[in-house]
Amino acid sequence: MSESQPQAIYLKDYTPPDYRIETINLRFDLNPEVTTVTSRMEVRANYDPAEGRRPLLLNGQELELVSMSMDHDPVGDEGYEISDDTLVIPHPPAHFHLEVVTRIDPSANTALEGLYLSGGNFCTQCEAEGFRKITYFPDRPDVMTRFTTTLIADRKDYPVLLSNGDRIDSGELAGGRHYVTWHDPSLKPSYLFALVAGDLACVADCFTTMSGKEVKLELYVQYGNEDKTGHAIRSLKKAMRWDEEVYGREYDLNTYMIVAVDDFNMGAMENKGLNIFNSRFVLAKPETATDMDFVNIEGVIAHEYFHNWSGNRITCRDWFQLSLKEGFTVFRDSQFTADMTSLAVKRIDDVSLLRTRQFAEDAGPMAHPIRPDSYVEINNFYTLTIYEKGAEVVRMIHTLLGPERFRKGSDLYFERHDGQAVTTDDFVRAMEDANGVDLSQFRRWYEQAGTPKVEVERAYDAAAKQYRLTLHQSCPPTPGQLQKAPFEIPVKTALLSREGAALPLRLAGESQAGGSERVLVLNEPEQTFIFEGIPAEPVPSLLRAFSAPVKLEGGYSDEELAFLMGNETDDFNRWDAGQQLALRVIVRLIEGAPRELDRGLSAAFGKILADDRLDPALVAEALALPPEEYIAECMDEVDPLAIHETRRFVRAALAETHREALAAHYTALADPGPYRVDAGAMGRRRLRNACLAYLVPLEGGSERGFAQYEAAGNMTDSMAALVALVHNAAPRHDEALQHFYERWHEDPLVLDKWFAVQAAAPAPGALERVKQLLDHPDFNIRNPNRVRSVIGSFVMRNPAGFHRDPAAYTFLADQIVNLDSLNPQVAARMLDPLTHWKRYDESRRNAMKEQLVRILRVPRISSDVYEVVSKSLNA
Repeated sequence: MSESQPQAIYLKDYTPPDYRIETINLRFDLNPEVTTVTSRMEVRANYDPAEGRRPLLLNGQELELVSMSMDHDPVGDEGYEISDDTLVIPHPPAHFHLEVVTRIDPSANTALEGLYLSGGNFCTQCEAEGFRKITYFPDRPDVMTRFTTTLIADRKDYPVLLSNGDRIDSGELAGGRHYVTWHDPSLKPSYLFALVAGDLACVADCFTTMSGKEVKLELYVQYGNEDKTGHAIRSLKKAMRWDEEVYGREYDLNTYMIVAVDDFNMGAMENKGLNIFNSRFVLAKPETATDMDFVNIEGVIAHEYFHNWSGNRITCRDWFQLSLKEGFTVFRDSQFTADMTSLAVKRIDDVSLLRTRQFAEDAGPMAHPIRPDSYVEINNFYTLTIYEKGAEVVRMIHTLLGPERFRKGSDLYFERHDGQAVTTDDFVRAMEDANGVDLSQFRRWYEQAGTPKVEVERAYDAAAKQYRLTLHQSCPPTPGQLQKAPFEIPVKTALLSREGAALPLRLAGESQAGGSERVLVLNEPEQTFIFEGIPAEPVPSLLRAFSAPVKLEGGYSDEELAFLMGNETDDFNRWDAGQQLALRVIVRLIEGAPRELDRGLSAAFGKILADDRLDPALVAEALALPPEEYIAECMDEVDPLAIHETRRFVRAALAETHREALAAHYTALADPGPYRVDAGAMGRRRLRNACLAYLVPLEGGSERGFAQYEAAGNMTDSMAALVALVHNAAPRHDEALQHFYERWHEDPLVLDKWFAVQAAAPAPGALERVKQLLDHPDFNIRNPNRVRSVIGSFVMRNPAGFHRDPAAYTFLADQIVNLDSLNPQVAARMLDPLTHWKRYDESRRNAMKEQLVRILRVPRISSDVYEVVSKSLNA
């Protein structure tokens, strides 16, 4: 067990900083083993000095203090107190200049926080608390200052020297060294600081803003990757234009830079003017990247750019407010992707992630509100709750207000708080003040954890032509919150006639109908909504476009779900009706129903497959059965092998029944023309490969899959065939794997795909295959992408393979202990499958719990891992 138990930090204990940092000048003398950092700060009291002097607390970890001076006078040992993570000056004056010189070893930094090396290049990651590993500083987001940074390095090895803001000076130094000085005119917290130094290729472009200002765009990659940057540059320019048109936000600096690095804990980082990206979210060309890679790159590029306003110009007061920037920005990038691709498909993708992963988070030991009350390790709160659920909460405000009033609120928010560190309350208040509304009850979404459940009762009075919807809401207990007050839940609703037409809606008390879709606001434990003038009993279309992140129990019959699959006018709800029908069928089979294909599900499947009017991408989604993780979420006790085998049976039965139609679609959707990254082409490939996945397990299907693999001219079709062959252990799958490796083993991102497809294969023997992958010469446990591709794919994307053998739990615990000594953030994120141990049968429960206890007993365990394990055991 940890020698000293990490302590929780509480929102209720927040106090403003005692000191402001007016300016900071940083000087880096860069060397892989010994980098010297000189920090010169102007410090001013943020309190009334007449009340007595307060100590100045500076955060610092893994630093060697070389010297310190105050107003040019050296500070001796008696003038400060130092510990493993703080430096305290007990009685400083109210206004002074402080110089601190430290030394660090970037080459030894395997945690990838602070300043470290990736591919021989220096780079930084400072969010959330990495800056304290660079120099002593009040490392908290409400301490905002203006940075001037000078980088000094050997010109031959590090010709490129980058930091935040605009380049203001450069020159040559003795011994073949050179320097570049950068100044960022914007106030920013230390978590947005960035530095990159190395030998990198620059791909340049430009963008003209709506006011006519020309911005230089610079994208830095390792030499040889220049031909993979075109999509990222185009995506950036699209995002810049979109943010101007939709939110009125214009870029403020003269240069916008992106650097792609191979070793990165996150997807990307929005550092002011110098975004540092995991290379998987930058590099793409048709031969090496799938359609989803292209979509994800566009979305992440946009996300980090949008942060320039929703995260940088306005930042978080404290880390409890993390969703202030992340939830809002995820909502913005979701809007952008929907506009660039398909609104319905994007909504389906977002909700699928929410249901399979975030709902599980809400139901687990790490459940927390999107504005948490406490945390032990802030890195553990970069969660789907903060990001995806946070975005859903912003989306609900958008739904309640409408697009025009939401834009009024965002305009006021940006105008009122530019250059400030603020809270989620400030965001909601701007929405209220701009529109004259009261969102007091709505704030409970920020304060209460858990996924609410909405149950529906329906009644039709034929004589009165009245239709009554009674909605009940509840929310299960979560750690620290046993009782929940009612939420304010927007339930977007339509009523469909038995012919499939959306009826005009008039609520009781209204003089005339107000369109065919209404947002019903559920803000009590139970409410009844009465619709007048309904000529016959309708089928309700509820929670359209998933208007709130809740679990809906609509009381639908199988026949009604099949009807909605064929007649629903809301694309999301049409897809969801199919998911709910398939889920119901699979659960019944698991519970012992006769092993036969449900006729209603099969008929609905065939009807969608035959509907040529539908977007092919939407058809592909509609044909997909609910993922195993979502099925598990809907069961009281999870049997992962039963879920896998039952879902596999239903897929095989659907494939056999609709073999001819699937094969016809597969043939008709072949695209002989050049590869294109547009919604239409991607949708056709998506549907064609969905058909292939159904066909490969059938007799003769493996030949079709191998033929596609051999003929594929792009990574989308190549990977779809490879996954179908490997995950079905089809004939010649080993041959395809070997060919893929020989072709792509020198491309790290493509090789990640090769590792992942094997680690996620559910066939028996998965644990041994994964162990062999860890022994592969190309596996590197220090690279987060490679760890995620092997260990992460196995434990998070292969529930049947992971839970088939309890030895996998020991394996995972071993990997977490090893990873924790290298990179605690990555280690903690691998823990998720063990945290849900209470939801399994007794044998699995005991085996998982035993490994959690073992991890907790490891000496000097990190706070990242300690928090997750201790909460899992104590929940």
